[in-house]
Formats: sequence, C-alpha cells, structure tokens
Amino acid sequence: MPDRRLSPSHLEFRAARDLLLQHADDPQRAYELFRWPRPEFFNWALDWFDVIAAGNEATALQVVRPDGVRTASFAELSRRSTQAAGWLGKLGVQAGDRVPVVMDTSVEVWELLLALMKIRAVAVPIFTVLSDAEIFDRLRRCRANHLIASADQAPRLAEQSVPGTRVVVGGELAGWSCYAESADLDIDFEIDIESTRADELMSCYFTSGSTARPKMVAHNHVSYPIGHLSGMYWAGFRPGDVHLNISSPGWAKHPWGSFFAPWNAEATIVSIDTREASPDFVLDALERTGATTFCAPPGVWRAMAKRGLAGRRIALREAMSVGEPLTQDIVDAVRAAWQLTVRNGYGQSEVTAMAGVTPTSTDDPRSLGRPLPGYRVVLCPVGSEQPAEQGEFCLDLSDWPAGMMHGYLDDDGRRLEPAPSALALYRTGDLARRDADGSLHFIGRIKDVFSTPAGRLVAPAALEAGLVAHPAVAEAAVVTLPADPARGGQPIAKAFVIPAAGWNAGPVTAQALLELLADGGTVPVVLEFVDELPRTESGKIHREILRGLLRSPLAEFSVPAPAGSPEDSHG
Repeated sequence: MPDRRLSPSHLEFRAARDLLLQHADDPQRAYELFRWPRPEFFNWALDWFDVIAAGNEATALQVVRPDGVRTASFAELSRRSTQAAGWLGKLGVQAGDRVPVVMDTSVEVWELLLALMKIRAVAVPIFTVLSDAEIFDRLRRCRANHLIASADQAPRLAEQSVPGTRVVVGGELAGWSCYAESADLDIDFEIDIESTRADELMSCYFTSGSTARPKMVAHNHVSYPIGHLSGMYWAGFRPGDVHLNISSPGWAKHPWGSFFAPWNAEATIVSIDTREASPDFVLDALERTGATTFCAPPGVWRAMAKRGLAGRRIALREAMSVGEPLTQDIVDAVRAAWQLTVRNGYGQSEVTAMAGVTPTSTDDPRSLGRPLPGYRVVLCPVGSEQPAEQGEFCLDLSDWPAGMMHGYLDDDGRRLEPAPSALALYRTGDLARRDADGSLHFIGRIKDVFSTPAGRLVAPAALEAGLVAHPAVAEAAVVTLPADPARGGQPIAKAFVIPAAGWNAGPVTAQALLELLADGGTVPVVLEFVDELPRTESGKIHREILRGLLRSPLAEFSVPAPAGSPEDSHG
C-alpha cells in the first residue's frame, strides 16, 4: 500500500488533534483556537490509524472476558484489518455496500470495522440482544448487501436473505464464509482503493428508540472519525492512556469511547462484553487493566457503588458518565471511595460530544458543562430561532460542525431530506438552561417535560434524582401520561420505583416518597412499585414502554398536591 504518512489530510487532522492535546488544561483557549479539519478526501483507517500503527507494537486493544484478556497491538490490527479488507473484497464486498455486523465484543469487531472502512463499505452494527423480529427489521430497513455475524448469532440469521455474501466469525456454518480464512491471505495484499471522499457514507447506527421508533443515523468519513476529536477533548485522553468504556458494538457510544476518540489520542482501548458487565466484573477489569480513564452509563456507576468501591486498586485519573442524567448519589459515592469526580458529557447518535464537563472544569459535574471545541450551542424556545437562556438545545450550523451526521436514512436506505446542511439549526429535542456563569444544565426531553398550571416546567429527570436519593429506592423512572379529565385535564406524572432491599413496597413507603417530592415543590400524581424497569439495548430506560403499560390502579399510590400550592397542582 502506498505511504500515506505525509498526506495533507493526515497532517491537517494531526494539527487539530495536537492543538487540543496542547490546551488540555485550558478549555477556553482550546475552544477559541480549534477549527475542524475539512479535508476533501479522508479515510481515517488509512490516513490515521495505519500511520500511527506502522511499526507500533504498543497495545491498541484489550478485550476482557471471564476466561482472560485478549490483546492486539496497533501494528497487528493494521495488518489484520488490511487482510480482512482484501478478503472481503474478494468475496464481493464493494464501496458503498451496506454490511450489518451482528456481533458482541471481540477483537474481530475492531478488525472488521477497520476493514470495512478501508474498502469504503458501510458498516451497520446491530445489537445482538434484540429479538429476531427486531434484527430482521433492521436488516430490511438498512437494505443489507452482505451480512457479518458471530458464530452464536449466525444460526438465527441463516434464513435471512441478503444479495451478497454472509460471513461467520468464530466458527463455521454451512453456506457462510468463515472469517478465519482471511488470516491466510497474502500479507502483502494491497488495498485497491481510490481516494475516499470525505462526504461518502461510512456507517449507520440505529438510535436506542427510548422515546420513539429507532431511526437510522448515517455518518460519513468525517462526521464520526474527525467529529470525535470533541469527545477526545471532553474525556481528557492522553497518548498512552488505557480507557475502559462500557458499550456494546451496536450502540453509537461504541465509536465514541471504544474506537475513534481513544485512538485519535493514541490511547489503549479496553472493552468488555456488556452481557458480562456485572459490578464485580467491571471493578475487576478496572484493576486488572490498570485503566486510567473510564466511562459508563449512570446505571453501571450506581450498581458499582452499591456493590462497594472502597478497597480497590484503582489507577483512574478520569471518570465519566453518559447516556442518562448523572445524579448526586453517584458523584458522592465515587468521591468518597476514590477521591475522583465523575463528570457528565452530552451528545447523541446523530452528533458527537457537543458539551461536557472537562477535566479541569469547576462546573457542577452533573451539568452539561460547556460547549466543546468546534460546537456553537444556542438555546431556543420550541418553535423559535431566537436565542434564550432556556430552551431547546440547538447547534448553530452556519459554521458546519464536523461531528454532525450525514443524515437520517429512510426505510428504503436513502437519505431523508432536507439534509442537515440545509438547516440553520440542528434541534436535539432536549431542553436545557444556561446559568449566569455560562454552564449548561439538562432539563429533559421536550416530549417528557410538561408545565404546571402556573407555567413552571416539571422535568422527569429532576423527579428521578429526588427519588434515587432516598434509601428506599433502588431505581426509579418517571414518565408523563396524557392529560386526565378526572384530574383537572393536566398531564400526569407517574413514577415507577424499584424498592431497595429491606424496604416494603407498600403505602407507608409510597407516602414517604411522594411527600419527599412534595417537599421539593412537585409531586407525581401516581407512584407504582415494580420489580424491574424496561431498558433499551443500550441500557437506557425505555420510556415508550413505560408510557404504554396498562395502568394498574390497585398498584398505584397517590396523594394530592400540597394544599395552598396551586402552582404544584396537576388538577
């Protein structure tokens, strides 16, 4: 393969990356100076990864499983992904082909994602925990040209028809090509590839579907590879770091914390199978690998804290949380045990890290922090484009952020119009406020937040934070239900609560929780104790399912709003 070490796109990318590393302790200066690289041609696997991997035997990846740790160096992953790219090409995989990857965590996932990028095919990672019907629906919607699946997943996909080849990883299956054969390809194979246009489609991820039907989010060869420079900065990655990220390959958080952002900084990635991510296993992995940075959803942090953090040999310098609102109980527990502050970050499948609490920030670690380098954030009231101190979290697209998606794909696999580039603002669907000091604070999803008769916003996230702070609560979720004429025609807040061990799921506990929230100025109309909360494949609370549950009045507890407080009444 020709030497791409000094390609203009590589040099432009490295200069932007190095500027962020240079100003790691000065977020304001980094924000002022940073400009997105805007190459016309760019292939991150070739222009960046293969360059930093040349002759580099440092560990790039550690996959931790109950039976041990499997590692791969930068040089090894570069070599194997080139072999895999040549092998896939011989099987007929071409530039632009859609290739679903139905696999859990294994070294081969990284080899294949790099390989698909090198031959300009479009990777479509899919969660293995989905039902057959959900996986089949995603294969249909993405218009799959080929299919890659692990040996434990391939049998249930055997009847699925795809026009091209089917590849099984980690085993053999009649009618499928065996990925192990790619290792026999001549190592001198050269990738026959034209220069990759930066705006070519590179990957497609399905959203979690926690509040609506999952969307197909398309990213090109700039939006995720270059866009994740913002995530690198938020996390505080440094060359040589060892980063453990909790994410399945099917979740868009995987390219965030288990692919682009750490390798942009030339750090080591540590990954564990999310099906094995028990508190003890995660804590053991942190100790075993000597991880210096760690990111996990709040649910994982809370489970670890309840298991016990003290007495662990932890080498962490940075700790982060994403996916759902970070709560004070988690921050307090980690500070007490490890003298470390868990920091919040904010982004979506559609766009990379837009805002966050950076390592040297003095902002509330539970807040959204401040806009990250490369992003211009404005808050606009719903339906307006006029900036305000509270409103929908929006991105100003006049100076196009590199981390913005290529667009949504429809069920025929085509990009929906209008394309994001035709818009003045990208609207996230989330409400936020800006404090006097400039920091941003999450309120909630627009469809979840409702107003009291006095016009004050009620955010389910705030109610949940109040509930989980009580010792009687293991987990909680609050959703809004349609207005009920019998309750004054106001929207109803319903709390689903998993009681903590030793607490009775009865009226006395329910009364205490409802009064706790009433003391905070707002009280849900109804509360129901449950054994578990439905979650999406990425671990988020599945609010659409909660909203759709049949109401069970006999299992509900309710109290009226405090007397004399009409602004807190829900009718």
